[in-house]
Amino acid sequence: MTADVLQTGVGMTSLRTRERLIQRLAEAGIRDPAVLEAMRKVPRHLFVDEALASRAYEDSALPIGHGQTISQPYTVARMTEALLARGRPDTVLEIGTGSGFQTAVLASLVRRVYSVERVAALLAEAQLRLQTLKLRNVRLRHCDGGLGWPEYAPFGAILVTAAPEGIPRGLVNQLVPGGAMVLPIGRGSHQVLVRVVRSGDGYEHEILEPVTFVPLLGGVA
Repeated sequence: MTADVLQTGVGMTSLRTRERLIQRLAEAGIRDPAVLEAMRKVPRHLFVDEALASRAYEDSALPIGHGQTISQPYTVARMTEALLARGRPDTVLEIGTGSGFQTAVLASLVRRVYSVERVAALLAEAQLRLQTLKLRNVRLRHCDGGLGWPEYAPFGAILVTAAPEGIPRGLVNQLVPGGAMVLPIGRGSHQVLVRVVRSGDGYEHEILEPVTFVPLLGGVA
């Protein structure tokens, strides 16, 4: 099977199936046309196990191994839209590469994405997928996500794909002044998605909506 066929998909991973998902996202409130186009363009079926490919364009989270999941498409689109609502940042730091799907969506929208992942096996798989898609504006690192990537800070925006208990000040400090960070915070069924904006020596934040994410863990694996 050629690379083009893999990316465009067949059957339950076809462009027609993907278009139905985009319609559902728009009906659910995603308005940014650039975000919808990125969700249409990035082939989600390449970022899940082959056995789950037929479910890739359902609006649901799916397991990717190592106790992690690929977020449901609505969540990816919502977080991306919230991150870009204040303008298109030049650079984005992603905490939690996971499958690489959110990484690929961001990479189609901004100049450069820096993404960190604590699970080495997930990072290796994501790197192969991103290479298949010829996304050359992504830089990956195996490290404790809570530390961010200070060598390349400050970033125009930060997106966190796992939930700390509260807003991590160390990550806020890696934002440019006025830069935004979108992340889930809380534990269990008491999580909310928030947008944090760095202001002077502190930050302001707003609650966007309830969410459910895996917890943000320290260390590497």
